Amino acid sequence: MQVRSVPIKRGNTNDWSRERVERLSKQEMEALRANAERLGETALADMCAELIKHARSNSGKAAAAKSPKRRLISRGKAFEARGVFLQDPRTSWSGVRKADGRIVMTIWDSAVESRGGGCSCLLWGPNVDGARPWSDSPAGKERLEHCKLALEAGAEGLLVHGEGLDGRLPEDKARTIHGVDPETVVSFKVEKRGAEYWAVWGKKAA
Repeated sequence: MQVRSVPIKRGNTNDWSRERVERLSKQEMEALRANAERLGETALADMCAELIKHARSNSGKAAAAKSPKRRLISRGKAFEARGVFLQDPRTSWSGVRKADGRIVMTIWDSAVESRGGGCSCLLWGPNVDGARPWSDSPAGKERLEHCKLALEAGAEGLLVHGEGLDGRLPEDKARTIHGVDPETVVSFKVEKRGAEYWAVWGKKAA
């Protein structure tokens, strides 16, 4: 279930129980809260804000538990290390390696979903009800084109570590970007689910 495909209608928020919202990813909660605020549904917006804060707290604890010795580098340097030179070093989150035409993408580490021994991550989704304005930006359109190119051949993924900003996609703006772990590179397939493009690897991709 995706928030973007279930638009909120004014006065029709009873379906959004706490249990249902808790099953959403942090990004989906943020999108739901933004829609609720836009429609004046303060109770739902407050509940989302509370759950987002709780999710961020747990994420911070998990990050603190990780080894502090991890060496992180900038997004630009991580792409260069993979032989990719970005179209726009400031905003691009994906690129094409000239040597072999391979698509390489950076993906937000905390947006990766693990289930059944496999992993998945939303790469691009349409801007429905203003929930994903980044998708309509030049960088978002570039990502969409790279997703289409990677449908057949797959892509490589670099994990970006940091802390997101409420109500914003990390590709657009983040609270803090610590950097990319150059030691971790994932090879994934790209799946088209409706209008969305997802990275899938591990057991599900086998």
